[in-house]
Amino acid sequence: MSREDNNNAISGVLVVDKPTGMTSHDVVNIVRRGTGIRRAGHTGTLDPRASGVLVILVGPAVRLSEYISASDKRYQAILRLGTATDTYDAEGAFTREEVVVEVTEEEFEVELKKFEGDIEQVPPAYSAVKVKGRKAYEMARKGEEVELEPRLIHVHHLEVLEWANPEVVVDVHCSSGTYIRSLANDLGEVLGCGAYLVGLRRTKNGRFSLRDAVPLRKLREAFDAGDWYQYVIPAAESLTEWPAIELDPDQVEQVRHGHRVPADPDIDPETMVRGVSEAGELVALLKIEEGESGGLEWQPKKVFFTS
Repeated sequence: MSREDNNNAISGVLVVDKPTGMTSHDVVNIVRRGTGIRRAGHTGTLDPRASGVLVILVGPAVRLSEYISASDKRYQAILRLGTATDTYDAEGAFTREEVVVEVTEEEFEVELKKFEGDIEQVPPAYSAVKVKGRKAYEMARKGEEVELEPRLIHVHHLEVLEWANPEVVVDVHCSSGTYIRSLANDLGEVLGCGAYLVGLRRTKNGRFSLRDAVPLRKLREAFDAGDWYQYVIPAAESLTEWPAIELDPDQVEQVRHGHRVPADPDIDPETMVRGVSEAGELVALLKIEEGESGGLEWQPKKVFFTS
């Protein structure tokens, strides 16, 4: 078996601590070159100015992307109060005169807490959201008016980590699809002094946190040394919040060919589970469906174990 064939048999997760100054796609390309695996992709873009947890799936595990991408995220955001920009971050042009911030930490926290829960949020005009097939930021750069529809997001928790007026560091635990830049801008509006994002670090993506992440510099060294495999997290561990059922060898054989196997009637039929082999490998994602004989069966929805 060639090196490429051997590498392409790998299915798992690389959690990278992305540095500022490069795109998420840049990191994916570094992983592709370093591993020799063409099938690789990230599960949630981090802006070039942002750092932190970037989950990269390699091999057949890329098919888990839609599930991990939808996972909650956590960030440490640095906001600057007193003015605002058209991009809602430090890259944009100022849209209002800078003012002395007279807001106290206590007043800030009161308004901050109002953004917890289900809220409607309008994405920034300078974002990759598409309007009639065109990216919003391309329209905004040309001076065209961009009207984006509000989206329902969920903010689980907001907490002030550091208050150093006019800058404040906030811990943000939110649903996928939340724009921290918009959160900063909206907060500035309700405070009346303006605010924009000056720094962002993702500390968690789904079950993966900075504790699981390897700095990109260290990963590159491992590519050169040929021992990067040590950082691969098995695909079966990527959705640990999902229930798991163990499949015996006969069931593994059936499921990997798309066939159903008997299901436990005590499990909620709406629940999706991980089907794992006795060796702990992720075989498939399964969901309960009614069989022809009336009994309940596990229907493979996505199969990963094919060898």
